[in-house]
Amino acid sequence: MAPLLTPTADATAAADAISHATGRPSHEVTLVLGSGWSEVVTGLADPGTAVTMPVSELPGFATPSAVGHRGTVTSCLVDGVTLLSIAGRTHLYEGRGTEPVVHPAHVAAATGSRVLVLTNAAGGLRDGLAVGDLVLIRDHLNLTGRSPLTGPLFVDLVDAYRPTLRQAAADAIAASDAAAGVTDSRPGEGVYAAMPGPQYESPAEIGMLRVLGADLVGMSTVPETIAARGLGLDVVAMSLVTNLAAGVTGQPLDHTEVLAAGAAGATRLTTALRALVPAVSRV
Repeated sequence: MAPLLTPTADATAAADAISHATGRPSHEVTLVLGSGWSEVVTGLADPGTAVTMPVSELPGFATPSAVGHRGTVTSCLVDGVTLLSIAGRTHLYEGRGTEPVVHPAHVAAATGSRVLVLTNAAGGLRDGLAVGDLVLIRDHLNLTGRSPLTGPLFVDLVDAYRPTLRQAAADAIAASDAAAGVTDSRPGEGVYAAMPGPQYESPAEIGMLRVLGADLVGMSTVPETIAARGLGLDVVAMSLVTNLAAGVTGQPLDHTEVLAAGAAGATRLTTALRALVPAVSRV
């Protein structure tokens, strides 16, 4: 899709700073790590290739306020593919507006990335989902009441999450798991509902989301996807089910369980992304 947006001045300045610090003029893929995913950074890079910097040193980034987001940017190679990994997402509920939320998408475009990989922690709504499952997002419901776009920018969201990238990602993760002796682990697909937060959804709201066709619920990803498509980037997004949503189990929800689920699955998340990044870069 031809871009309708151009990267912001801050994004271009951040890309220039990253290039200067790393000696890499461009990055093929940009990855945004969600809640519970940050520890993946330490095992993702090819040995000796990682250069990490705090987001506080880069234009346009806001230091994350949510626990579980490192606030770092890492440039590295993954199986030879140049990757920019952002472990520091800003959410709408932080009250900073949409610009910092979608800044990573603008930086991705400014660094020359063709693909933006988005990850998140999500509540599972669909029967059969379990904590620890990986689910590729095939579509979304934007229930945040916000858009990162202003003016007559009519971005097409048909196949916002490109089917060929989802296929490549699922194949790569399944093959990686099989090589490690794990079978029947191919990620499924689902519809992600984005809510404004920061409160968790009520059982009645979860019932509503199920009626609307949502399989997953969270507080991120959708604004970045909209901006990325406006910037002409291809998007592949993946949720880690870190809890079963309100009313599913009858148990209270707590952000610490989100982080614990991410920590428990860190090894598999790292393996999954090491397989996914090269696969989507070659589609």
